[in-house]
Amino acid sequence: MYVKRIKSTLNILQLYLSQIPFCTMNKQQLRKQKRKERRSLSSSQQEQASKDLLTQLNQSSLFLAAKSVGLYIASDGEISPQHIAHKAWALGKEVYLPVLNPFGYNKLHFALWKPEDLLVKNRFGILEPKVCQFAPVWKLSLLLMPLVAFDSEGRRLGMGGGFYDRTLAFCKRAALKPKLIGLAHEVQKVEKLEVESWDIPLDGIVTDQHWYSREAIKRPL
Repeated sequence: MYVKRIKSTLNILQLYLSQIPFCTMNKQQLRKQKRKERRSLSSSQQEQASKDLLTQLNQSSLFLAAKSVGLYIASDGEISPQHIAHKAWALGKEVYLPVLNPFGYNKLHFALWKPEDLLVKNRFGILEPKVCQFAPVWKLSLLLMPLVAFDSEGRRLGMGGGFYDRTLAFCKRAALKPKLIGLAHEVQKVEKLEVESWDIPLDGIVTDQHWYSREAIKRPL
């Protein structure tokens, strides 16, 4: 009887914790939960989500008109922009990947990526071009960014390293800058994220199911 009571209490506690609003979680807890949810997607679900993501983005003049696109190699369950890369190459666009600064400044550089380029793992195990032809980030037309969680107002929660925030800090004061779009699985959406002073606002977020845009950029067709 005592054991049954304990199990019942644990079940009630688990149900209660699952219903705690995201805003009451700290960022570390939220990252852990959302990373677990996206990693739980099967390979077939990931592949379909990647195709659906291209379908969403391919309806936007923001992507179609871009001459250069920065994106990333998916890891840790991130939604993959691989099909977007192939579409960009087919349209004659330049595609760039983020590369860690070899001198340790904790910022990202963006290297031209061609289909035949050899990719190697960086210190985080993420693939990047071995031979790099760099472009300043402000010259990119469009930058597609990974994220861990997001809300409908375009707020982004990253992995916590701050690489994108430091790299894009100039966007708060610069006139010449790329359009910033976050990419995510729909399951990564939360009700609301807190904003920090160093956070760089995105122009929109695209999932395999929807566009979430700031007022300045509605889904352009």
